[in-house]
Amino acid sequence: MSIPKIASAEFLLSVHQLGQLPPGDRPEVAFLGRSNVGKSSLINALLGRKKLVRTSSKPGCTRALNFFLINDRWYFVDLPGFGYAAVSKSLKAEWGALAMDYLTQRQSLAAVILLQDGRRLPGPEELFLWELFQNQGTPVIPVLTKADKLKQGQRGRQLKNIAGTLAPLGITRDDFLWFSAVTQEGRPQLWTRLLPYLSFSS
Repeated sequence: MSIPKIASAEFLLSVHQLGQLPPGDRPEVAFLGRSNVGKSSLINALLGRKKLVRTSSKPGCTRALNFFLINDRWYFVDLPGFGYAAVSKSLKAEWGALAMDYLTQRQSLAAVILLQDGRRLPGPEELFLWELFQNQGTPVIPVLTKADKLKQGQRGRQLKNIAGTLAPLGITRDDFLWFSAVTQEGRPQLWTRLLPYLSFSS
C-alpha cells in the first residue's frame, strides 16, 4: 500500500470542551503520548508538511484537542501530552478530563496512534492507556519515536524490554513501529497500518 497523496491538510479548530467537537461525520485518528514525545513532528512528517502542527521544546504546548482536516476526508487529532511539567494542577486535570472523555466517548474515533519515546520504557500512564483501549476495543497503533537517536543494537534491546513490559496485555514486538521525523523512517509503514482505519481508497 503506497503513501496517499495529501492534497490538503489544514488546521480546523482547537476543542476545549466536548460541546465544541466537530460533527462526527468523518473518521478520526488521535495522536497520543507523553509530552515532548514528538507528536507534532510525527504528524507533520506523516503529512509531508513542515509547519502544519506547531512544535515546541517546551512541555505542555498542546493544551486542547487540535483537529486537522486531511484531504477533506478524515481528521487527525493532536491530543495534549501527559506527564508534562510546569503546568498547574488545575490545568492538568482539565486537559486530562477532556482527553479521557474524548477517548472514551467519541464514536467517530477510528484508531489511536500511541507514541512512546523509543529510549524509554512504558510508564504508568502508558500502561493505563493500553488497558483502557483494550477494554473498550479501540484499535491502537504503537509507534516508537526518535528512532534516529538509537543504534540498531540498542533498538533490539529496547524493543525487547518494551514488549516485555506490555507482554501481560498481549502486546508483542511485531506490534511496534519505529519512526523518525528526522529521517522519515517508518513513514510508509505507518501509513500502511493507518489507511484501513480511514476507509481510504485511491
